[in-house]
Amino acid sequence: MERVSSSKEFLVSNTSSEMRKRVLSGMRPTGKLHLGNYMGALYNWVRLQHEYECYFFIADWHALTTDYSDVSKLPENTREVALDFLAAGLDPEKCVLFVQSAVKQHAELHLLFSMITPLGWLERVPSYKDQQEQLKEKDLATYGFLGYPLLQSADILIYQPDFVPVGQDQVAHVELTREVARRFNQFYPKRLTAEFNVGVLPAVDIPILPEPKVLLTPSPKLPGTDGRKMSKSYGNTVLLSDPEPIVRQKLKPMVTDPARVRRSDPGNPEVCPVFDLHKVFSSAETQAKAREGCTTAGIGCIECKSWVADAIVAELAPIQERRHHYESNPSVVKEILHAGNLRAMARAEQTMLEVRSAMGLAPAEVGIAQ
Repeated sequence: MERVSSSKEFLVSNTSSEMRKRVLSGMRPTGKLHLGNYMGALYNWVRLQHEYECYFFIADWHALTTDYSDVSKLPENTREVALDFLAAGLDPEKCVLFVQSAVKQHAELHLLFSMITPLGWLERVPSYKDQQEQLKEKDLATYGFLGYPLLQSADILIYQPDFVPVGQDQVAHVELTREVARRFNQFYPKRLTAEFNVGVLPAVDIPILPEPKVLLTPSPKLPGTDGRKMSKSYGNTVLLSDPEPIVRQKLKPMVTDPARVRRSDPGNPEVCPVFDLHKVFSSAETQAKAREGCTTAGIGCIECKSWVADAIVAELAPIQERRHHYESNPSVVKEILHAGNLRAMARAEQTMLEVRSAMGLAPAEVGIAQ
C-alpha cells in the first residue's frame, strides 16, 4: 500500500516549503473529467506541484449551488474526480488534495465575509446572470447561487495563497477575491509594535489576508466532437477514462472543415476542429503530415482523425494506468483524501485564528461565552 504522510509529518516536512510560493485551486465534482478539464487545468496543476506549495480541492459545496435538488450522484462524482486528479499525476506527497466540505473553516470564513461584502459586488459578477440564462431549467434564485463567488473567495483566502491558477473566464472571480481581502484588511488589520531599547515604534498594520495574484493558465483551444468547446453540457467530450475503442468511436464522426464536402476537395486545417486537436496532442511531424494531406486532398478526413486518435490514446495511456491502480485500491484513495483533509484543516485553522482574533471573536476552543 502506498504511504501517505500524516498531517503532523506534513507540517514538519513542509517547513522548508514555506519558502515556496503557495497556490490554491479547485474543481467542482460533476463526474468523470474529460480532455478539456485536463488541458484547461490538470495538466498545468501537475507541473505547478513541483514548483509551488499547492493545495487542490474537490469543491463539493460548489456543486450544490446549481444541483442542490438532486444530490444522489454527489458522493460518486466526488470519488470520480479524486480518481482523475490522481490519474492525471497529482502526487499527494507533493501537493495537498482534499475535499472542500471536510474543511469546515471554509464555511466559517464564508459566513464572516458575508457580513462585510456589499450585495452589489456579487450581483455584478459576470457569471451570475450568464449562468441564470444558460441554466433556465433550474431555479437559481437562491442565496447559495448568488453567494458562490464569495464562498470561492473564502476557499482561496483561507490558505493565504500567492497565486490562483485560472483560465481567462475566471479572472473576474479572483478580482472579487482581491476586493474582499482588501475590504477585510481595511476593517481588521493586524497591528504590530516593535520594541527597541530606545522605546516603542509606532504600530504598523499588516494585512491578514494577502491579495492573491492570477496565475493565468495557458489553455489551448480544445473543441469537442461537435466542433464547439468541449463540455459535458454539450455531450461532446472525450473522457480521461474512455478506453481506446470509445475514443476512436467518438472521434470518427467529428466535424471537420465544412467546405470539404468530397474526398477530392482540398481542406483548410485552420478552420478544422480535428486539426485543433492535432495542435495539442500530435507531434510536429504528424501535424505537418496532416496539414499537407489536408490542403492537397492527399488524405481523407477519416485518416486524419485516426492519426489524432493515435496521439490522444497515447496521451491517455499513462493516465488510465494510474487510474486503474487507484480504482483497484479504494482504501488508498480514502487515505490520501483523509490525510489531505487534515493537512488542509491545519493550514486553514492558522488563518482562522488570526481572523477570529482580528474580528473580536472567541477562539474556537473557548466555545460558548460564560
